[in-house]
Amino acid sequence: MTVFITDDSPIVRERLVDMLSELERIEIAGEAGDAQEAIDSIRQLKPDVVILDIQMPGGSGIAVLQHIKRARPAPIVIMFTNYPYPLFRKKCMDEGADFFFDKSTQFDEVIKVLRELI
Repeated sequence: MTVFITDDSPIVRERLVDMLSELERIEIAGEAGDAQEAIDSIRQLKPDVVILDIQMPGGSGIAVLQHIKRARPAPIVIMFTNYPYPLFRKKCMDEGADFFFDKSTQFDEVIKVLRELI
């Protein structure tokens, strides 16, 4: 399964890469630190799963979500944010996010979900 990581924090991206590299049958397809880079790379690489932050330079993760969910087949999208507010959760889920996790308390949930998806 290929995974693409989009987050404006290089530290978060690095931590996710480290954690995911320990899982069998997970390949990191790529990373992006801003919205446009994410859209372009996801369109080109067509990963199975996208881990997506809401707050990013150059646009919001919600706009990226809207864009990538139009693709067929659309990737599974895990929203992973420091903005776990109900309004954001609802908006993301309404736009097609498959999962929504709080970075500050649910880092391990991302790994758990990916293990289940394998």
